[in-house]
Amino acid sequence: MRKNYNGETENAVEEINREAKNVNKDQQRNSDVSSYDTDSNARLSSVQKLVIAGMLAALTTVATLLVQIPTPSRGFLNMGDVVVLVSAWILGPVYGTASAGIGSMLADLIAGYTMFAPGTLIIKGGVAFIASSLFTLLSRRGKNARIIPRIISGIVAELFMVLGYFIYEAIILGMGLGASVGIVGNLGQGAFGLVAGFIIITVLERHPYIRARMSC
Repeated sequence: MRKNYNGETENAVEEINREAKNVNKDQQRNSDVSSYDTDSNARLSSVQKLVIAGMLAALTTVATLLVQIPTPSRGFLNMGDVVVLVSAWILGPVYGTASAGIGSMLADLIAGYTMFAPGTLIIKGGVAFIASSLFTLLSRRGKNARIIPRIISGIVAELFMVLGYFIYEAIILGMGLGASVGIVGNLGQGAFGLVAGFIIITVLERHPYIRARMSC
């Protein structure tokens, strides 16, 4: 009987130890979740924004160079506007503008379109500035209220891109009304950039950690 009693006691102690370990695991898990929730409310610091802006600028350059379709206006169509809009909606008007403008300009320089580089710096930077600023102005709290402002801001920004390149080619490059041959292609590029950029930003902001750190 003494032996059985000791065995039952040992089993009870082991059961208590297992329960204690489970409780500790649950407490640790809750602590991790709480810590994550607290961190997710933090905004990006200036240094973090600068680093991300540099990464997105490089990605803009790569996306611009990845596909190049020459146009009659001596330029080329590309996928850079996708990253330009994403940069604007993530980083806001300051860092987003710098990232979009510099990344796009570098692509022109690398590809040999040096005559477009100054205009691209201003125009693509302007696209990002308009997209981020207009979205911030139009958006309200709530998930559904972000969709329409996102679309409107993207459309206005891409129309600015089309108009900007037309003016730059017509006046600065001296093409006059001949610059109009690039309008259709730029409209197509802008439409693709808007659709793809909207899809990407919608997927990204589904994650609470990313959405909490977006500047727009």
